[in-house]
Amino acid sequence: MYKNLIVIFSLIIQTGCGKAQSNKSENLPATEFSQKINQTKDAQLVDVRTPGEFRNGHLKNAMNIDWNADDFSEKAKALDTDKPIFVYCMSGPRSTAAAAKLREMGFKNVYEMQGGMMKWRNANLPEIKASTSAGMSLVQYNEMLKSNTPVLVDFYAEWCAPCKKMEPYLKKMATEMPGKIKIVRINADENIELCKELNVSALPVLKLYKNNKVVWDNLGFVTEDEVKRQILQ
Repeated sequence: MYKNLIVIFSLIIQTGCGKAQSNKSENLPATEFSQKINQTKDAQLVDVRTPGEFRNGHLKNAMNIDWNADDFSEKAKALDTDKPIFVYCMSGPRSTAAAAKLREMGFKNVYEMQGGMMKWRNANLPEIKASTSAGMSLVQYNEMLKSNTPVLVDFYAEWCAPCKKMEPYLKKMATEMPGKIKIVRINADENIELCKELNVSALPVLKLYKNNKVVWDNLGFVTEDEVKRQILQ
């Protein structure tokens, strides 16, 4: 009886490990995502960002099905559930949600790109650009930092939830502390090349400059109190 239990337990462990290993291939870094697409016959590539983001640059042969639109599921039904499907967004959260929905709809092989277009661009991988807007140059950015007042740069995007949570207090600080801090908000979607040059590959990012040098750099949500502490110290 004990031998049988050991055998059963061993099989459970092996089965669980096998599943864990197969799941690893579903969420791929940008370079591996690119390679997997090129190696996959009949790959279906879906950009789940907004049409505006899509126009600013997208992967070759990608179709745009906006995850936040009401007709996402309806449009996804036109795809083949038996063929591999590759999804990406700008930084990851939307593609993760879309991938879960696609699996729920019966798609058998769903691959996500880790970090989305921000990581793709950071890796200098090719994209189709329909927009001619170059945004701020690195030279212009560096000129902006030449100030006797500390400069806080906020890299944000309209689709970024933490960015939206931080926006009200950053705007309030700009009016309440005019002599102590200069706050500049830079839309990452409109400044793609600048983000690449500054290695901004996820959002939100805050960079605090004093005497033209970075003294504090933060990735992700941060409270108003912590930002003020960094400015005043």
